[in-house]
Amino acid sequence: MTASFDPSSRNRLTSYDLGRFASTSLFDRIGRVVCATGKLPRKELYEAWEVARRTRRLFRGGHVVDFGGGHGLLAHLMLILDDSSPTAVVVDPTIPASAGVLHDALCGEWPRLAGRVRFETGSVVPDPSESSVVVSCHACGALTDRAIDLAVDARARLAVLPCCHDDETCDAGALRGWMDLSLAIDATRVARLRAAGARVWTQQIPETITPKNRLLLADCSDDLSVA
Repeated sequence: MTASFDPSSRNRLTSYDLGRFASTSLFDRIGRVVCATGKLPRKELYEAWEVARRTRRLFRGGHVVDFGGGHGLLAHLMLILDDSSPTAVVVDPTIPASAGVLHDALCGEWPRLAGRVRFETGSVVPDPSESSVVVSCHACGALTDRAIDLAVDARARLAVLPCCHDDETCDAGALRGWMDLSLAIDATRVARLRAAGARVWTQQIPETITPKNRLLLADCSDDLSVA
């Protein structure tokens, strides 16, 4: 990645960018597939990759629920990185028309993905179980809290990269006197997860990809002995 190739850019990756993903690494293989579709912003590839690989370092297996998943790249990456996850569902109020193009392209490179990822339009998530992993990459505002609620209610595992922190719909606790709004909201989320009995990890993805780079991971299961 050269200095002129900004990973935070919202420009779409296209076939003109194929040469930037020339190695045999897994990331570059994924990058070439994304470039060939010409459908995804550069930022989305880098964000999804950073969230997926950090999540898989902690959480293996389980049905994947990609909440607010859009094109579903994060769900696909979760299965590519860990084939022991049987299935994934991508839930979004509006599934992009090009999501099928990306799915077909990824299945072409990784045929084992076929039949394992489905898309659901709306905000109602098919019941996750304790073995599930709920993920959300930049679910805006209170949608991040909805993802947290899903994981807590199901005693599932969770990985969210919050964004669009909203003073009206998100809870900042009593922390606004000490820290800025977005950090207060995310700190309150950590406190809520811990109060629910979850084990929590806080990480960051590179700020060069997004300034909203706080990654919140939690294991809400009743048995934390393996976490």
